[in-house]
Amino acid sequence: MTQDTSTGLSRRSLLGAFAATTLVAAPTFSNAAGFLRGSGDIRRIRMYSGRTGERIDMIYWIEGKYIKDAVKEVNYFMRDWRTDGVKSMDLRTIDIMAAAHNLMDVNEPYMLLSGYRSPKTNAMLRSRSGGVAKNSLHMKGQAADLRMSTRSVSQMARAAKACQGGGVGKYSRSNFVHMDCGVVRTWGG
Repeated sequence: MTQDTSTGLSRRSLLGAFAATTLVAAPTFSNAAGFLRGSGDIRRIRMYSGRTGERIDMIYWIEGKYIKDAVKEVNYFMRDWRTDGVKSMDLRTIDIMAAAHNLMDVNEPYMLLSGYRSPKTNAMLRSRSGGVAKNSLHMKGQAADLRMSTRSVSQMARAAKACQGGGVGKYSRSNFVHMDCGVVRTWGG
């Protein structure tokens, strides 16, 4: 075993410290391995909204800790733009989005079509389309509908599925992907 005499640290103690840090930094939810595959020690979310004209490029997680003010900004960005209603987004959904983005190895931000939806907005959308769930996870702050111009719906869905963290819906006709932190499942074409 090698030991650095200037610090008194052995290779084994350094590796042990690294392993302990890795365990502490891991998310505490059941599919942590799927999220960690694409997320890293810094988690960043990049989005813009065609509805509001707003943009966000935010590091919201560093070395195992969510940054409270950053999460607050993400929640506001993902609000129901029709009612201006804000809900705390489930951080597992944000993690899925960030990990999928990293797996696609792209600099383009997501275009957010829908994050949180108030019950009023959900009911209105449901009256116009059969594809809107009555008890949508959007109303719980657990889902997002996203689009990219440099990646296809299939590429985005594959990246989200690789995270194994929730539902992934492909909406090829409307050119977007639904990502949520609910039960792992897929649908659409």
